[in-house]
Amino acid sequence: MGVACLNLNGVNSHLPLLKRHVGRNEFFLMTEIVTQFNGESVADDAGVRHDSRMPSLTVENYLKAVLQLELKTGEKRISTGLLSARLELTPGTITSMLKTLAESGLADYIPYEGVQLTEAGRLLALRMLRRHRLLELFLHSTLNLTWDQVHEEAEELEHSVSDFLIDRIDEFLEHPEADPHGSPIPAADGNMRSDLSTTIPLTQCSVGETLRFVRVVNQQPDFLRYLSDSGFELGATATVIENNEDIGIVKADLGKRTFTVGRTAAESIRVERFED
Repeated sequence: MGVACLNLNGVNSHLPLLKRHVGRNEFFLMTEIVTQFNGESVADDAGVRHDSRMPSLTVENYLKAVLQLELKTGEKRISTGLLSARLELTPGTITSMLKTLAESGLADYIPYEGVQLTEAGRLLALRMLRRHRLLELFLHSTLNLTWDQVHEEAEELEHSVSDFLIDRIDEFLEHPEADPHGSPIPAADGNMRSDLSTTIPLTQCSVGETLRFVRVVNQQPDFLRYLSDSGFELGATATVIENNEDIGIVKADLGKRTFTVGRTAAESIRVERFED
């Protein structure tokens, strides 16, 4: 029996339930998460207490968003327009925050040209990305949250846990390469553990090509649920049987069923081709 969702508001009352449905090690890690979410410190095996205080949530979200756009577009300098669309904030609000980040030494902002993370800003952004993706995988693999549920929960948790706890989770999960959506997880030194540079969007595959699904970039819950209901699984192999630009669909044979997706959505599904 899995836990369907995780809301840390008043989560202490759920600890007995968690203890019944997860193993001893998982329960200990979840207890540490709850303790830190409530603003307390946690002692390690040597009795050293680790403070979970961190830079502001807003700063962390901005830096992470800039990094994610950098990784997505391949551009070092990100326009305010792209950042505004991603964070769903007005350009004026974005500009004000970017000036603050620049004054703090976390970003280099040039009006009308965009923003680029400094070394300090990039390290903090990678730290947040590491937290988020490890937490997603922990919630998915340990508490059985589905891949469409973990994002919002990880968004809440990532600002509260310490690096000490994240390292414990990383060790517990045996240093995984990717999160439940196939996105690479940064190691503690900031280096990505998996290289997806050779992957391509599903839309670039020709009819008859055999491929493996490796990542889903669009992580909107409705889309992820549609994929699950359609028989889609990361790591599964498929053969493209239709790629029609005129009607805007891509079809792939999964073996036991046919997977159909619109071309716009298919752009966010990353695959790797099988070599001949």
